[in-house]
Amino acid sequence: MSQIRGTAGYHLGNQNPFGGPGRVDATNDPSPLDTIREQTSKIEDFLDTLSDPLKPYLPAIGRFLIVVTFLEDALRIMTQWGDQLTYLKDYRHIPWGITHLFLIVNVVAMTTSSILIILRKYSEYAVCGLIGVVVTQALGYGLIFDLNFFLRNLSVMGGLLMVLSDSWVRKKFAPAGLPQLDEKDRKMYFQLAGRVLLIFLFVGFVFAGEWSFWRILVSIFGFISCVMVVVGFKAKWSAVMLVVILSIFNLLVNNFWTLHPHHPHKDFAKYDFFQILSIVGGLLLLVNMGPGQFSVDEKKKVY
Repeated sequence: MSQIRGTAGYHLGNQNPFGGPGRVDATNDPSPLDTIREQTSKIEDFLDTLSDPLKPYLPAIGRFLIVVTFLEDALRIMTQWGDQLTYLKDYRHIPWGITHLFLIVNVVAMTTSSILIILRKYSEYAVCGLIGVVVTQALGYGLIFDLNFFLRNLSVMGGLLMVLSDSWVRKKFAPAGLPQLDEKDRKMYFQLAGRVLLIFLFVGFVFAGEWSFWRILVSIFGFISCVMVVVGFKAKWSAVMLVVILSIFNLLVNNFWTLHPHHPHKDFAKYDFFQILSIVGGLLLLVNMGPGQFSVDEKKKVY
């Protein structure tokens, strides 16, 4: 009798007494949100398929692009040595001998740290060295209160934090027990901080220049992608979109190689070009590693 009552209850609960479809059929209809998730998942799978040949090289490419702005800056100081000394002495009123020491330390620190990051050697010390360069240059050149400079360098620091997270992921040996858990937690926090800081370069270059069709188009799509990167929703897909948007914008707007050597905006376009390459490098590391534990994407896996 108990089996009969259970069977009857099942049919009564899932069948319309008038012969129509029951509740189960109604709940199987996909919601608009499910449809969106299904479509975005297909896009992510397609992008993963396209990027499969590049995945082994993404960390190396990302690291190189992050530090390329420091390498370019070191080269610029060496090729404009006299102008740099004159500026620091006449406009920043730094004593003559200290100007030489300031530039030498910057060139050595940028070159050495950049090479170490590319080679994945002593990444912690190299990242600290480059962050130190950012701070000392802001003080030395008097740009610490320049909002555009501040936003750009926040983003560069975000890329450097992604380098740290990438280096911790790739460690072959890790101490057992609590130290390993501490390192895992540290990696999660640094990934979150790196994601948040990465978008500041985008904010800086969008609002710094003159408004044009390309700048408006980049602003709209870039803003949406930046929000998705920060919250970690479809983070890899959003990072790929930002890489594409910034790369196209960089080639079309900051094409310094087409300007005359004495063009007044050539140095600014060159500076912007390499700065944007840095955020592209950070985004490539994000594509390779994922957004980390503090993200919507990871929470969806749990719930």
